[in-house]
Amino acid sequence: MKNNDNTFIMSPKVDFCFKELLADEDVRRGFVAAVLDIKPDRIKRTELLPTYLRKQHKKDKLGILDVRVVLEDGSQIDIEMQVIAYDYWVERSLFYLCKMFADQIHEGEDYHELKKCIHIGILNFTLFDDREYYSRFHIWEDKRKILYTDKMEIHVLELPKLKKYQYSETELLRWARFFNAESREEMKMAVQGDEYREKAYNRLVNLSADEEKRLEYEERQKAIRDYNHMINSGWRMGHAKGFAEGREEGREKGREEGREEGREEGIAEGWREGGIQAYIEALQEIEMMKEEVQDKVTQKFRLSTEEVLRYMDKYWKE
Repeated sequence: MKNNDNTFIMSPKVDFCFKELLADEDVRRGFVAAVLDIKPDRIKRTELLPTYLRKQHKKDKLGILDVRVVLEDGSQIDIEMQVIAYDYWVERSLFYLCKMFADQIHEGEDYHELKKCIHIGILNFTLFDDREYYSRFHIWEDKRKILYTDKMEIHVLELPKLKKYQYSETELLRWARFFNAESREEMKMAVQGDEYREKAYNRLVNLSADEEKRLEYEERQKAIRDYNHMINSGWRMGHAKGFAEGREEGREKGREEGREEGREEGIAEGWREGGIQAYIEALQEIEMMKEEVQDKVTQKFRLSTEEVLRYMDKYWKE
């Protein structure tokens, strides 16, 4: 990240940099207190835990967290910075939260040993279609709004909304602005008057001046750029291929059916029809794939057709 006078400073949104910042206990205490809406001095201790979640079985999916913290009362917090938009972020965050919750208890221990687990997702993309940048979730009864348990919580911060809307000033909003800042000036404004954010800023300045850390940071940035380029290039190549195939098929059809309307008009009309036909065939192929998947799921899990269709409507991505 650079500002107008070419002074380099790392972006806190890059996960490498984010983890380095939260390695400092004071920075962790200040940010966690802002999320939980309590005074930082109420948090006596924060300890970093291993970020690899335990696997019960060899084939279990491995969970790797960004920052995993345990508080003095045993509560655990998973803090994730997600720069790249993730199609199944909700499912992924639930997987991490549930796995972290279950990971606490061992064979022979009682359920009362289970402590509160909190997932905090800081997203550089929009998850919900509304104005609020911050959301907090619990498990509630739908009609009576009775809290089922306070031992699971999910917090979501959507950084892109900060540039679009105005919000009431809070400590959490200032932290969000710090993470979302694009220059030293923005960062300085966001950290003013708070010792914990100021420490985060000073740590960031020191990290940015460290040549070895800067190389690590730039490698991570390159990996993110390469990923985005790969995704965008794949979309463009697929779009161009489909366009070219539809046009060629249209030309052939235009040559056959153009006749008295003329070659150019026939090609144009043929391309439109050919392109539409190719699109229809692609949709038909997708429907065939869906039917195959539906049959396999029905047989394997012994679900009714209605249950399978309901899940496919929700999760099938064409």
